[in-house]
Parts: sequence; structure tokens; C-alpha cells
Amino acid sequence: MNDCVFDLSHVSFAYPQQPALDDLSLRIRRGERIALLGANGSGKSTLLRLLDALYFPCRGELRAFGEVISEAALADDEVNFAFRRRVGLVFQNPDVQLFNPTVFDELAFGPLQLGWSSEEILRRVEAMLARFAIGHLKHRAAHRLSGGEKKRVALASVLVIDPEVLLLDEPTAALDPQSQGEVVRFLSESRDTGRTIVTATHDLEIVYDIADFVYVLADGKVVGAGAPAEILADQALLRRTHLAHAHWHVAADGLAHAHVHAHRHQHHTPIDGDSSEK
Repeated sequence: MNDCVFDLSHVSFAYPQQPALDDLSLRIRRGERIALLGANGSGKSTLLRLLDALYFPCRGELRAFGEVISEAALADDEVNFAFRRRVGLVFQNPDVQLFNPTVFDELAFGPLQLGWSSEEILRRVEAMLARFAIGHLKHRAAHRLSGGEKKRVALASVLVIDPEVLLLDEPTAALDPQSQGEVVRFLSESRDTGRTIVTATHDLEIVYDIADFVYVLADGKVVGAGAPAEILADQALLRRTHLAHAHWHVAADGLAHAHVHAHRHQHHTPIDGDSSEK
């Protein structure tokens, strides 16, 4: 259990008049790169919000780092502070996440809340500006940036505090190909950092690059779990969960490939102000 970051046991969650997660159990270990794969409405975004303690289970138990995560537990400022220091969430819609006057202020906000020294804040912010090639944007207002720039700023604003766990909700959604490539490259290069990364996506094409293990969700339940090659080769599972209506196959190179009809879900309807699906 020492290597277990998240342990969910029979967790259910419902919005008013609308169930979202149903008796869900899964475990995420330290250093794993996990993809939560599912069509819109499968429960991916809701699950991420539970992992980030923005929502709490209606039934069942969620443990993070061995401790029960509940509204009562996080009412303790010390417990809440420690948890927020260790877990960071990048929302699908960066406009929900970015609210400070400038990009520099966005990146400095988290460290300021943690009480870091001015010298350390400046050092970390400058490092993130360089890491994501956004130094030229530091004095710009976030709402004036392009979609790809906003996504990079949102990612940098979370990573600036160096969380142990990074949660990402549809990180490539609505981005141009170059910006998508930059995000996927970052996730691919994170393989050996030791950071636990959980990415919710319905984009089958990026799964190999971003994950070592996949959970497939449908109607708030885990309906499939396995290595990317195993999941992407399961044509029946992908069709049943509305992730693809094409033939997928595993080629001689060991990689799964799709024909052109794999669903890309380009249309998004915001829910609760930030997500295209629950």
C-alpha cells in the first residue's frame, strides 16, 4: 500500500438528478502514467475532480496517500494544504483556470499561496516560463492568448509548485496540431520523472505516448483495464464504449493503428463551466 497514491473502493457520485460514477473501484500507484479513456459522458471529468478533492464521493471511499479524502478531512487547513501541495489539476478549459492579470501572476499565484520566499517564487516562475517557452508572454493577460498558449500557461501554473500528482482533463482538446504535439511530447517525456500522471481523454491516437496503463470508463463504471496495446486492440470494447467505429488492429511493430473513422469528438458542450463531459 505504500506505493498507492489513489485507492477508490465502490465510489459513487451523482449530480442533482444525474448519476456520474457508479460503484467504481480502481487503484493508481506512485509514478504511474494512467489514461482514463472514455467517450463524452463516461465519468472521466468527474473522476478527476474527485481525485483533486473538488468533489467527494456520495458513497464508497476514496483514499489518497493512504488517508481518507472527505469533506470533513479537508476542512482541516493543515490537511487541505498538504493535499493541495501534492496534487494539481489542469482543467480542460483553461479559461476556467486562468484569472490573474498577467501570465507571470498566474504562475506566481500557487507559490504565493504556499508561502514561498520571493526569491524562490521568481526562480520557479522563470524556470516554468522557459520550460514551456512562454517567457515572451509573461506580461500578457491570459484572456488575450491563443488556445495553445493558454493551455501551456495553465500547465505551467500547476507544475510550478512541482506536485507529486498531475491530473489532466482532455489536455489536447480544441488545440491545433502543433499545440497538441507540444502537450503530448511533454507527457511522453514525463515517463521517467517519477510523477504520477492521470490523463482523461477520448483521443485514441495519443494513448501510447501518454500512458502505461489504461482504464476505460462508460456510464460511470470501469469497463476495461489494461496496457495500451491490449485496450487499443480490443475492437469490440472500443465500439461498445463509442470510442471508435473503425477497425483497429495491432501491427507487426506492436502498435495499434486506426482507420479514419475513430471518433474525435470535436464538439464540446461545457458543463459546470469547465468540462465537456462528466
